[in-house]
Amino acid sequence: MKETDQTDILYISYYWPPSGGPGVQRGLKFCKYLPQFGVCPTVLTVDEKQASYPLLDETFAQEVPEGLQVYRTATSEPFEYYKKLSGKKEIPYSGFANQQSKDTLVDKLFKFVRGNLFIPDARVGWNKHAIRKANELLQGGKYKAIVTTSPPHSTQLIGLKLKQKYNLPWVADLRDPWTNIHYYDQLLHTPIAKRLDEKYERQVLEQADAVIVTSEDTKRLFLNKPASIDARKIHVIPNGYDAQDFVYQSHPPKDEFLITYTGTITEHYNIDVFLKVLAHMLSMHSDINYKLRFVGKVSEGMKKRIEKAGVLGITEFIPYVPHQEAIKYMMESTVLFLAIADVENVYANVPGKLFEYLASNKPIIALGPVHSDMDHIIDECGAGRLFHYTAYDLMVDHLNQWSKAWKINPNLDLPYINHSRFSREALTEELAKVIMNLVRQ
Repeated sequence: MKETDQTDILYISYYWPPSGGPGVQRGLKFCKYLPQFGVCPTVLTVDEKQASYPLLDETFAQEVPEGLQVYRTATSEPFEYYKKLSGKKEIPYSGFANQQSKDTLVDKLFKFVRGNLFIPDARVGWNKHAIRKANELLQGGKYKAIVTTSPPHSTQLIGLKLKQKYNLPWVADLRDPWTNIHYYDQLLHTPIAKRLDEKYERQVLEQADAVIVTSEDTKRLFLNKPASIDARKIHVIPNGYDAQDFVYQSHPPKDEFLITYTGTITEHYNIDVFLKVLAHMLSMHSDINYKLRFVGKVSEGMKKRIEKAGVLGITEFIPYVPHQEAIKYMMESTVLFLAIADVENVYANVPGKLFEYLASNKPIIALGPVHSDMDHIIDECGAGRLFHYTAYDLMVDHLNQWSKAWKINPNLDLPYINHSRFSREALTEELAKVIMNLVRQ
């Protein structure tokens, strides 16, 4: 497609390389593939030297398409004060996954301040800088649409301001729920703060020309809000996998039954029954060398539960690694383990790593609510099985069958998984259609 045929858009995202973690990948992959479908993005993001990124992954910078214009601005955020007050070097993850199970007084104070003085989130200080730069970029009339992606949901307020001023087509991409996010109650909102946050959420849902969500259940959550929102303008575009990331051949070990979990896991993840089942497997199949491997952040509370279950001796903990290295660990596994937190509104949670698990062609054992979006996807793709958090007997039977099969052939890779509709390229085409339909109206 010729450059003259391209539709220019302004893509606004707080998270951008060198930020690490799953959030940055969605925007990065969209911007990588949008030009194939007639949409040319320009990225507006935060200065990486001032940004509050919980995770860094320098390798993502290598994936930024050549020629993509990226504008960075200053920001004003409270996290440096938090680190000085708390004595901690880390910035809190979303959901406070890197916090201790019991808050200190400083932790509680910070959560209260964050929940009541920084609405909708502590990165709202970026907005004034981003809006100033967006005003400069939009003056010439080059851009035909605006896309904002969140979290942080404060980024959606940038889109709201620009929509009100320029009346350009605006697409609000919400990767997570807003006031229904599973850790929302931890923020200790006062009634006034909560009402203000709900007002912002409602304004975004009502005034955006299109709303993108990552799961059917998130769509249902938003449609249940007391807002006049047309269901037809909410589009489900899940996270996905980039086939170009899978450069490693599958290489499951022959001498051990290796179960790998990638990503963050805290005590909010109810994996106790799985750990109990694994302990049972050790006695049931004493001739199999089982190994459980976590790649990413594991809370201290979770480590204690692993020890209590009696499987600490077969567990390996590998700290956060660059994305490409995490994929390598997946490809060197026998089975992949996945769990979502056992909390309210968990049906809407479809982890981004699920789609990379699918692309690995490894069998998946998952814990979560039955009949959830994640359950439907795993079942649709024939990629393994999801169990309820309490399904001990069913899980024992399942792992027992896999263990017997492993003794015959230690390569349990699946012969075929129908996951092509979750490729980043296919999903970006869906986003491009949404954008172009708005531009043509």
